[in-house]
Order: sequence, then structure tokens, then C-alpha cells
Amino acid sequence: MTEEARNVAILKEAYRLWHDSKGASVDHWMNICADELTFGSIGQGVRAAPYMTLYDEKSKLGEYFQGLARDWEMIEFRPEHFVAQLDRVVMLGRCTWRCRRTSKTVWSPKADSFRFASGKIIEFFEYFDTAGMRDALQP
Repeated sequence: MTEEARNVAILKEAYRLWHDSKGASVDHWMNICADELTFGSIGQGVRAAPYMTLYDEKSKLGEYFQGLARDWEMIEFRPEHFVAQLDRVVMLGRCTWRCRRTSKTVWSPKADSFRFASGKIIEFFEYFDTAGMRDALQP
């Protein structure tokens, strides 16, 4: 198995667990992240979601998952395509979340970009409909 194929397999399993558990497979995601990583979100700057920020080490990453679980209920998360080249994998898919405070639902296309080293995630950045997220967070 090539390094590219191995990285895609790691992510396919992680996304399967993420979808099946409705976002409760945090421990699995933490296990496939390197101790030192760069983790970011296009949602950075949305005041109502301060956990959508830049993280530079795994020990702080729990804040992202805690905020996500506190504010959102996953309806679905569907990875549809994986594109791999060398140490990078991009996942293209779609997701639907319900804001726990407002009960508003947001559907979004989703793109996640990863870089791997020695079978661990060392870089992650997510892209989604930030306007939809912001609107769902507002009462």
C-alpha cells in the first residue's frame, strides 16, 4: 500500500466513525493527530464560535471538539471524494448540523485539507459555509 493510499484509508475510517457516532468519535481523531500540528478553520473569527480558531498542538485541540459538541448536533456527515498527492489528502463532502441553542439547521458542502507525516495528521484546515454557520448561531 502506498503512503497516499494509507493516508486515505486512515481518513475513511475516521470519517466513518465520525458519521456513525454523530460526532462522538473525538478520541479516534485525537489518536490520529500528531502531538505538534497546525489545525485551523475557515470559521475563525465568528465570535459566537471562539473554538473555531487556530491550534498549534494536540493538547489544545480538545477545545475545538468540546465547543463543537456543546453548540452543534450532527445530522449527517458524508465524505464523498478523497484526493491524495504525496503527504496531502483533501476530502470533499457535505454535512448538516443543528445549532443546539437556536434549533436552526445548516447544510454545507465541506472540504477538509490534511497533511500527514508517519501516518499522523500534522496539518488540517476545514472549509464550509461560514455564513450559514453564523446565521444558525444567531437567535
